Amino acid sequence: MRDTINQYLWVAVGCLVAGFSINAFLVPHHLLSGGISGVAIIFYFLFGLPIGIQILVMNIPLLYAAYRVLGKEYTIGTVYGTIIFSLTVDATKFVSQLTLIDDPIISAITGGVVSGIGSGLIFRVNGSAGGLDIVAAIIKKFYSLNFGIVGFAINCIIMVAAAALFGLKLAMLTLISMFIAATLTDKVVEGFNRRKTVFIVSYNTDKIVDSIFKEVGRGVTILNGQGAYTRQDKQVLFVVVTLTQIAKLKQLVTEADPRAFMIVHDAAEVMGRGFTMPGVRQL
Repeated sequence: MRDTINQYLWVAVGCLVAGFSINAFLVPHHLLSGGISGVAIIFYFLFGLPIGIQILVMNIPLLYAAYRVLGKEYTIGTVYGTIIFSLTVDATKFVSQLTLIDDPIISAITGGVVSGIGSGLIFRVNGSAGGLDIVAAIIKKFYSLNFGIVGFAINCIIMVAAAALFGLKLAMLTLISMFIAATLTDKVVEGFNRRKTVFIVSYNTDKIVDSIFKEVGRGVTILNGQGAYTRQDKQVLFVVVTLTQIAKLKQLVTEADPRAFMIVHDAAEVMGRGFTMPGVRQL
């Protein structure tokens, strides 16, 4: 129950941020967003129809499809997110009259950043505000189609409509805003606090492990491996470090074994002792 309340709270916050972004940075400069919101904004410019109400109405057939295909539990959460998003878009309409940023380029960038943060907050708690999210869930369940391609095709249609109605410049600014929003959404969902995962293959692992313990202060996992060519047994060290610790780690490994083989990967998010557990110092 507590997790559900927490999810609904963050979905509401994300919807408020995303709705504010539409009215504060996109609408004043005739910029669009992606998906159903973008279609609703087009109709708002053409006929003056409230954006939030349009979003809610357009989502009704998608919500029905979600109920039939994805089940009651998914639909309840999506209905909540859709209603909250629709309400926040119309509730923040007054912001569009303020013109917070005069420059359309800066406004497009800012709108993409703020919108991406709002969407990221929703997705981070596994929430949904309807629209193309429902289409993505249905496609994922039944078809092998890449939703990224489908979503891109839909947004391209919106961009063509924007170019025809408001000019190529505003269409390109909309595209920039959408790209930034998508990037920020991924960043918020994955986490900004990136770590590095390192695999170390060496015949002198004992010295390397001791150096990591003493100099870096990180734990190490030892994996048993075998060389495919020599068939000689060897040990593979697995360690997770912060970005500022990676240079020190490379130095220690080189000093302990100049012939050691290292692979460094980006880790989007690390959870557990030493990184996210309460009461443990964050490095």
